[in-house]
Amino acid sequence: MKYVITGSLGNISKPLTQKLVAAGHDVTVISSQESKKAAIEALGAKAAIGTIQDQAFLTKTFTGADAVYAMIPPTFAATDWKKYIGDTGKIYAEAIKASGVKNVVHLSSIGAHLAEGCGPVSGIYRVEQVYNTLADVNIKHLRPGNFYTNFYSNIGMIKHNGIIGGNYGNNTSIVLVHPADIAEAAAEELLALTFKGHSVRYVVSDERPTTDIAKVLGTAIGKPELPWIDFKDEDSFGGMVGAGLPEEVAKNYVEMGKAVREGKMFEDYYAHKSGVKISKTKLEDFAKEFAAVYNQ
Repeated sequence: MKYVITGSLGNISKPLTQKLVAAGHDVTVISSQESKKAAIEALGAKAAIGTIQDQAFLTKTFTGADAVYAMIPPTFAATDWKKYIGDTGKIYAEAIKASGVKNVVHLSSIGAHLAEGCGPVSGIYRVEQVYNTLADVNIKHLRPGNFYTNFYSNIGMIKHNGIIGGNYGNNTSIVLVHPADIAEAAAEELLALTFKGHSVRYVVSDERPTTDIAKVLGTAIGKPELPWIDFKDEDSFGGMVGAGLPEEVAKNYVEMGKAVREGKMFEDYYAHKSGVKISKTKLEDFAKEFAAVYNQ
């Protein structure tokens, strides 16, 4: 079969490409960087170099594919992040429709049931909604939990302040996932292509309270007493801006943290948890990777 993968050689798209190529399929990877062409081809895939903001390019690249893995890469340049995500989803949807693709695996997010109040994930809500207007296209929305790899952004805080934290509330349980487990789930869906209509699949590796997260990551780096600090929204915002994030990005991340604290972000997942197959990579497994990056 022919697959088109968006996301270049990212933490999900690269292992997903490797799995599809290993299974003997024709895979094209979209990247905005010409410099990635050789690395894509080294995986046994074809490279399509262009921007996802170009509907004509996407339409041409999607044409003839049996299925597309569709994700919207993060950007810190948008002045209205939710609008950027939603508008990019519209470009994808028009290209999917124009190209005649009938199967799409969409990288959504836990919390994408929330139209407002969940930061960039409410932008992904808009993408889900526009994809769901494609009546003759089978769409599987993958809704992963919070990426383990997001904790890499706390390394500076740990090294300079001896703490880790966020505005998630006091010892809140966080739904977590490893990018490799998302790639595994995406590969399962793309290789089988048994999904019909529009449906959701949650992808989750572990669920742990914030004190556990601090203890496990701290132990892995030789700081077993590492404390998790519950930040106020304004302190979380100030810390992110002080670390160099644009105010628009920081505002959205604070809003997402508030949705976690108020129990909204994970509510739909918990309502459907009985049907969710938990993936293999636990927090303790990721802690080894975290320690390797921390000690670089």
